[in-house]
Amino acid sequence: MDNRRPPLAPAFRSLPEYVHHWAQATPDRRAFTFVDHPAPDSRGVHRTLTWRRLDVRVRAVAARLAEEAEPGARVALLCPQGLEYVTGFLATLAAGLIAVPLYPPGLPGQGDRLTAVLADARPSVVVTTSRHLGEVQELCDRVVAVDQVPDAAAADLKPADAEVAYLQYTSGSTRTPAGVEISHANVVANARQALSAYGADAHPVTCVGWLPLYHDMGLVLSIAAPVVRGLLSVLMDPVAFLHEPARWLRLLAAHPRALSAAPNFAYDYCASAVTDAQKADLRLDGVVALINGSEPVRPGTADRFQAAFAGQGLVAQTHCPSYGLAEATVFVSAARPGEPLRRFALDRDALAEGKALPARPDDPRAVLLAGCGTPAGQQVRIVDPVSGDRLSEGEVGEIQVRGPNVGRGYWNQEEQTRRVFGTDGRLRTGDLGTVLEGQLIVTGRLKDLIVVDGRNHYPQDLEATVQDTHPALRRDRLAAFGVTGGSGERVVVVAEHTRTTSLAEIDVPALVRAVRAAVSGRHGVRLADVLLVPPGTVPRTSSGKVSRALTRERYLAGAYAADGAA
Repeated sequence: MDNRRPPLAPAFRSLPEYVHHWAQATPDRRAFTFVDHPAPDSRGVHRTLTWRRLDVRVRAVAARLAEEAEPGARVALLCPQGLEYVTGFLATLAAGLIAVPLYPPGLPGQGDRLTAVLADARPSVVVTTSRHLGEVQELCDRVVAVDQVPDAAAADLKPADAEVAYLQYTSGSTRTPAGVEISHANVVANARQALSAYGADAHPVTCVGWLPLYHDMGLVLSIAAPVVRGLLSVLMDPVAFLHEPARWLRLLAAHPRALSAAPNFAYDYCASAVTDAQKADLRLDGVVALINGSEPVRPGTADRFQAAFAGQGLVAQTHCPSYGLAEATVFVSAARPGEPLRRFALDRDALAEGKALPARPDDPRAVLLAGCGTPAGQQVRIVDPVSGDRLSEGEVGEIQVRGPNVGRGYWNQEEQTRRVFGTDGRLRTGDLGTVLEGQLIVTGRLKDLIVVDGRNHYPQDLEATVQDTHPALRRDRLAAFGVTGGSGERVVVVAEHTRTTSLAEIDVPALVRAVRAAVSGRHGVRLADVLLVPPGTVPRTSSGKVSRALTRERYLAGAYAADGAA
């Protein structure tokens, strides 16, 4: 698969150079707006930086950072979501330092990861805000609060000589977090690729986002792409979205030609949680593209979201299933806006054998998958995971990527870098997929495959079956995984119950029987354990995905009560 488009002009080497360009060309246009929600009933408080103001703030903070660290040193960003995060990130790059996008201490469930990443990156300086200064000073001797640096500190800066722009730490869904070295060229290239794929290179859009800026998709789509194209980026806090998802939709409605991204669960969440009263004044007919970039992208989710908001003018062709990973900066492949969602019903048994064969959509043994379109400015191929031989269309294998967006390797991990990034310029993603009718279809993670009696089972396929068996099961808050037993691999499911239902109200034995019967009937698999656990118990990665690896570790350590075991 190869789809090349010419680069955007003007062409600069780094993001800070683009900031300076737009500050000179369009100084009074809005660059970034952060919408704060200080109270539960808040409709949003807007703070905005123009391109001129952003350029001043970036040059001021960069000059301050240059006093604290030598070129090439790491700078950890421990800022909350907001304009200070944007400024701190761009200033780090402008100073010739290596940014490490993170978050302030205290993020629920992420304390151990923050400690591990800081120990691995060994930052010389930490960037934060006045609000978090006290707690951050305990982590590093040198701390710069973005909002305490005066404009008067701004200085003219020469383009940085450093090759690495930042370390993007993987979310840790399948292994200990590792820092991917993303160069200035990588992030500029990937921003251009994403802009091209979503049509933002030809027509101006407004980027609207609540994804965390420390996550690869949030960083590229809410900072890098708008900076390269000179677009307005409107940000909100992920917590504000989780508390009231209608806030995101209101921002989409308020901005012309809005482009946004969210993981699969967010679309289901909106469809179920946004009330009719909240829909009443929404107009979503101006939305250009809604990117669904999570594994797995479920066609049913797109259908539920469309059904929920068609009355608000939402066009079905705005939903864009996409595929990417941190090792490729983020963006690899996407369905294009304006095109119908491509859905594929595949035979489950054939898929387990590595073949993508069509099935009837109403067949209970069919697997329904969304096509993730085609790449832009890079090459994608499917290979045999063992031999490395290229596979034909319709054969399932490992997805490999080559392009200017593929990172340099892992920070201080030479062996892992050689294994994943190779010597031929091809990134071994560890993801399984196939190509059908020109569409990339992602089927799962190689390391997540569950092998029972010689047959492959995709955990997300099992999870989709489980979550549809009972209304008390919380969607996208469950993990299926394999554990080694005396007679081979045993399959375990750990699932959260909904927040609106207490465990005492649920007939757990009946629920477990229903889950077992559904999985046995559809997949031919006997579940060794089914555990029903309280909301928030199944661990998630920093990007919001369920961490099957950590769930498995906790299960093996006996961390889950056996109330729902059978």
